Amino acid sequence: MNVSYNDRTDLLYIRLDDRKQQVVNVRVTEDIVLDIGEDDRIVGIEILDASRHVSLDRILPVEYMASA
Repeated sequence: MNVSYNDRTDLLYIRLDDRKQQVVNVRVTEDIVLDIGEDDRIVGIEILDASRHVSLDRILPVEYMASA
């Protein structure tokens, strides 16, 4: 599992399966998109406007991607 946050876009991405595979994006709410991979399994979770929905300082480990 890999968790990354981009402060420029306020996007949090949780990657559950590191294998390379084709995914289909399924929007479940205005701010949450699931990446569905092989066998209809959730490969990743994308949270838009993450700072509004998640306590970012409590999520570990976080690969922090600072804006340029």
